[in-house]
Amino acid sequence: MRDEEWLVTSAEQGADGWLVRVRGLSELVAETTAAFYSSLDTIEVQDPKEAKVVPDGSSGYRDSRLWLEALLRKTPVPYGDQALTVSTHMLADALAYQRAAVTKALDPQHIRPRILIADAVGLGKTLEIGMILSELVRRGRGERILIVTPKHVLEQMQHELWCRFALPFVRLDSTGIQKVRQKLPATRNPFTYFKRAIISIDTLKGPRYKAHLERQQWDAVVIDESHNLTNAGTQNNELARVLAPNTEALVLASATPHNGKEESFAELLRLLDPTVVHPDGTFTKDDVESLLIRRHRHSPDVAAEVGSDWAERAEPVHLLVKPSAAEDAVAAELSQTWLHPASGTSPYSGDTKALFAWTLAKAFLSSPAALAESIKQRRAKLDQDDPAQRTELKALNILDELNQEALGEQAGKFGALTKRLKQIGVGKGSATRAVVFAERIATLTWLRKNLPAALGLKDENIAMLHGGLSDVEQQEIVDSFKLETSPIRVLVTGDVASEGVNLHAQCHHLIHYDIPWSLIRIEQRNGRIDRYGQKHPPVISSLILEPSDPEFSGDLRVLSRLLERENQAHETLGDVASLMGKHSVTEEENAIRDVLVKGVDLDDAVRTADEVAAGEDLDA
Repeated sequence: MRDEEWLVTSAEQGADGWLVRVRGLSELVAETTAAFYSSLDTIEVQDPKEAKVVPDGSSGYRDSRLWLEALLRKTPVPYGDQALTVSTHMLADALAYQRAAVTKALDPQHIRPRILIADAVGLGKTLEIGMILSELVRRGRGERILIVTPKHVLEQMQHELWCRFALPFVRLDSTGIQKVRQKLPATRNPFTYFKRAIISIDTLKGPRYKAHLERQQWDAVVIDESHNLTNAGTQNNELARVLAPNTEALVLASATPHNGKEESFAELLRLLDPTVVHPDGTFTKDDVESLLIRRHRHSPDVAAEVGSDWAERAEPVHLLVKPSAAEDAVAAELSQTWLHPASGTSPYSGDTKALFAWTLAKAFLSSPAALAESIKQRRAKLDQDDPAQRTELKALNILDELNQEALGEQAGKFGALTKRLKQIGVGKGSATRAVVFAERIATLTWLRKNLPAALGLKDENIAMLHGGLSDVEQQEIVDSFKLETSPIRVLVTGDVASEGVNLHAQCHHLIHYDIPWSLIRIEQRNGRIDRYGQKHPPVISSLILEPSDPEFSGDLRVLSRLLERENQAHETLGDVASLMGKHSVTEEENAIRDVLVKGVDLDDAVRTADEVAAGEDLDA
């Protein structure tokens, strides 16, 4: 801390000398504050009068002119100047709807810049964030910036901000944190060393850094996928509560900021401006509009600009798949013993009989490998000596025997997947690529193992992405898939890639190997290739198992109708959240489970796009 350069901010004379409060200037102490007593420390004053003046010997006084030019360029633009000065000249298409978000964020009516960017999937929230930050920097209000994102988009965000806006950020993923620890003393606050950092929320939310963050002030904080902050008492929420009061500017970004609960949305508003939420938790539409900007693909200001730079989605392809004989036997056993037993009661020994039966069914609809995993996990929890659990164990063993036979032969959906991939051109010597989504890691692993031989490809041509991989591994796979020179032809991925990851650079084919029970999740998946910058019509395919058991097959028609409603909403509304009014993946899954388990009519749970367009939509 000593032998560094400091700027004096105040001085107080005491009985035994001066108390000098300072702010750090040299690299080791930059932007930190400290206090020194003249009676304890030797303070050396840097007097400008003692500076040595030397002539500029460069040709045409080039060095002096360059220094003066740099100084002029660093001179901040007045904050009240609403004209955009630098963001419109960056390496990005000049789109008026994106500039509108920047103008709103910098509105001088706000004491501090605060905004929730809630644009729908694919409109370029990252670009809007970059434009806002570049304008803050030009106004002298962006020296210290922290960006918090999910770990799988760390490098993507860092790359976009540097390549498009010349904003350098130190990426503090798990590897980056280790490098910091090696460079700094253990007691140093790492956030005082790096002026601009981008770090995953999973790394930052733990207690390890809380004390450091509480003592650190920022010029701007950006939190991506901010819908993950709304649950009070969670580590994500506690992190946001630490950061929000310690920053001048706060930018939250989420395509689904409203989870259907007023108190959760109010929590986001409190982070931006606590005064807009009344003591009873209510807020007005005008207050929300001053902090929120939300558009979708078919909003007039968006549709007027995107044109051919966002190709219209092709007609979706929904493939009804006949199961193999062994799979059909598993489906019949699930239906007759677990889902629709003649006795009215399934063998499940727990309290939520109907729910667990559909847990098994959902695993089966993903793959026989996923069902085998679910059966294994459940059997591990059962006690052979308990009569009720013994009955359940016997039923699980019968189901597992049937499922093992299904694992031993080619699954119906797997055959349909390979056929579809070949139809769209994926294969040896072809540049065509596809993204295949599935919910269960067991399914992803199974696909990754079997696809190379089925398609005549090498192992390196099939990549797997899921949340169990490290942040570095996830980013390497995503970055490779974007490159024209990448060997990857099929990316099998879990829903970790459904938020924030851009996969459209070299790909316009997406296949749902299993169907999420959530319109929001379906839209998020589709948005990985159906987004601004997609030059080819996105082709979305879905594989829907059609077992011969009439009751089970009837249940699964719900998923077909869910896909149809998502596409209708995409074409008519540009956004699906208002169809169910839940605004949360979990809440939507619970509603669809009620349709399947409790017999709730799908039309009551999921409105049509026409009903919403008629004026019954939820503006919130």
